[in-house]
Parts: sequence; structure tokens; C-alpha cells
Amino acid sequence: MSQWFDQVTAWLSANPEWLGLAIFLIACIECLAIAGIVVPGVALLFAVGVMAGSGALELWQTLLLAYSGGLVGDMISYGLGRRFHQNIRRLPLLRDHPEWISGAENYFQRYGVASLLVGRYIGPLRPMLPMVAGMLDMPFPRFIAVSMLAAAGWAVAYLVPGWATGAALRLPLPEGFWGEAGVVIVVMLAILGLTIHSTLGEKRWANPMAASLCLAGLGALLLGWPHLQALDQGLMALVQEQRHTSLDRLMVLVTRLGDFNTQFLAGALLGTLLLVVRQWRAACFAIGTLVATALANTALKQLYARARPEVLTEPLSTYSFPSGHSSAAFAFFLVLGILAGRGQPGRLRLTWLLLACLPALAIALSRVYLGVHWPTDILAGSLLAGCISAASLALMQRAAPLTAMSPQVWLLILPACLALLGGVATWALPEALARYSY
Repeated sequence: MSQWFDQVTAWLSANPEWLGLAIFLIACIECLAIAGIVVPGVALLFAVGVMAGSGALELWQTLLLAYSGGLVGDMISYGLGRRFHQNIRRLPLLRDHPEWISGAENYFQRYGVASLLVGRYIGPLRPMLPMVAGMLDMPFPRFIAVSMLAAAGWAVAYLVPGWATGAALRLPLPEGFWGEAGVVIVVMLAILGLTIHSTLGEKRWANPMAASLCLAGLGALLLGWPHLQALDQGLMALVQEQRHTSLDRLMVLVTRLGDFNTQFLAGALLGTLLLVVRQWRAACFAIGTLVATALANTALKQLYARARPEVLTEPLSTYSFPSGHSSAAFAFFLVLGILAGRGQPGRLRLTWLLLACLPALAIALSRVYLGVHWPTDILAGSLLAGCISAASLALMQRAAPLTAMSPQVWLLILPACLALLGGVATWALPEALARYSY
């Protein structure tokens, strides 16, 4: 297998014109039933991502190819399950390895739609779950909607690290970049790993520990950001190299979702609706988390008074560190994710938090793309929001856990908040486009 892997990567290095097709096919095979277990798709995706980032393909092209390939693999797997149903167990490889399909079937029956989101990141389950969904007659519209969402996050998680590595090796990065990047990655992985482990283990101290870990990471960043300038400058150069006029409008629209006025109105609407439906404890949790995050971010900005990057033609007047957009977005969406996961097992709670972090991460990254925040600014904002969210949840659950809200409550809250976010963001889009020009 190692020799075959080396031959494939060597051939693609010598024939980069086939790299786009290779990314599509590898992503498809990685998500294809049975084949995704046998073929070392993760290693191949990282390798082709490095090649793409070295100058062969732009980031959006790489992600689009991987996304399309993964989606096609999902649909083929689903189609096989719908076509053969239980008879699919008689296929040669599945007959010899019944545990492959039985494990995926048990996971799907236990977690339903959420299994397609979480299982996307679990190697043995990823290629089997779409086939099981088809085998158990999951409605196709529901399957394709979930698959489109899951494939987007999967493409980013599996292709961006390789692409960024290839681009970083190509660019003349500041001295010390790789050492600083390694330290930050190790710290963040430790925080995420310990938080996930304690949540899956249903530990009573999971929330206080998550708050403590985020606080420790934030404290290290508050003390150490002057020593991470090579990381900031290198990542900023890498991101700005990918900036295009065609993407500016989209990124400005995304960043508008994190503006103070937008987040203030969304937070006020969320708190008001929770009070209207008499979800008193949930309302206290949401309002307390959002207000505390805003106050803490403002205080830290005034304390550190860090200048913004010199990218915009007319730099914004406020300070940069931590990013207010990042902290506000993560706080708001984490509140929604935490409330959605109440009363559910640890895996499902993590699923909701993962989904909640996706729009917040998009808002945070748009700030770096537009050149108004350093990467460490948005990292500090996310850690601040995570710390306050976890601490607020631990405080609210000292006497009794927060209870789950009914679907009827969510049908009122979620559409209203999303509609408000979208409406406010698009209302002032022309002004924002001029504001973020460069």
C-alpha cells in the first residue's frame, strides 16, 4: 500500500494537469461505501491538498472539487443501499466483514440524522452511513440536505490543512512561522481533545473544565500574542493572496452577520423570545452569556489597544484584539448549540456544538480575509466566547441541568433569529462593501 501511495503521488506531481480530477475522484472514493474503508483516502487527500496549495489550484477550486466528489460518493452509496436493501449484506466484502455494516447501522439507528453529521469525521463510519441511510429508506430530500451540509464541513476539515501546508511551503513566510504555528496547534488540539473527551464521558466537571481550558488558552494568548507576529503575518499574507473581487461581496455579507448592531438585535430577539415562551433559565443563560462576552471583549480591547492590520484603504478606528466579531458570533451560535443539545447524549451535544461553530467560524475567518483582524485576534475572540459560554452553563446547572426545549419553541426561535441575521446583514451591504474596500 505504501508503494502504491508513493507511485500515485509521484505521478500526480509529474502530471499536475490531472490534479483536479484526482481530488474529485479521491474524495468520491473516500466517501464511497466499502471503498472508503480500503483506500487510504485521508492521506491521499492531504497529499493532493499540498500539491494544490503549492500553486496548482486555488483554495476555492480545491474545496469545490472535494465537496463535489464527496457528495457524489454519498449519493452513490445511498443509491446502493436503496437498490439492494438488506441484500447488500451478501456482497463479498460485507459478507466477510459484517461488522462494517452492523456498526454503521447501530450508529444510524441510535442517532438518526445526527449520525450523518458526526460520522462524517469517523473513518470506518463515513463511507458506510450513507449506504445504511438508503438501506433503511431515509427520504432522499432529507438525506441530500444533510449530506450537502456535512460534505461542506468535511471538505474544509480534510483539504484546508493540506492546501495551507502547500501554500505555506511555497510562500516566503517570516522566520519562526512554523514554530509558532506548531505551538498554537498543539494548544488548541489539547483544549479540544480534553473537552471532547470529558463531554463524551458524561463527566460532571466537563463544563468547568472546558471553561478553565479556554481561559488558560486565552491567558496564554493575551500574554504571548506579541511573540506570534510571524504566525500572524504569515497567515495574513497567505489569506490575502487568495483575495478576489468575486469573493469580496460574499465575505462582506458574512462579516456583516458579526457586526455589533446585527449581533445586538439577534441577541435581544433571542432573549425576548425565550422570555415570551417562559424559558426562564434558558433566557438567563443566553442573556448572561452574550452580555458578559460583550463586556469582556470591550474591556480587553481597551486594555490591549492593538492596531489593526494595514490592509484597508481607510482602517477602522476601533482596536483589534480580541476580535469583537469573533467573540460575538461564537457566543451567539454556541448559546444556540448548547440549548439545542440539552437533554441529549454527549455525542449529540458535540454535534450541535460543531454545527453551531461553523457559521461562527465563517464570520471569524471573514475578518482575516477582509484584512481587519489578525488571526490571533479571532482566535482570542473564540476562546473568550468559549470560556464564558462554558462557565455560564456550569453556573446555571449547579442545582439542576437545563431542560430541553420543545420543537415548537425551536420552530419559533430559530427561523426568527436566522431571518433577522440575514435581513440586517443584507440591508446595509452596499455601505459595507465600500467600508471594506482595499
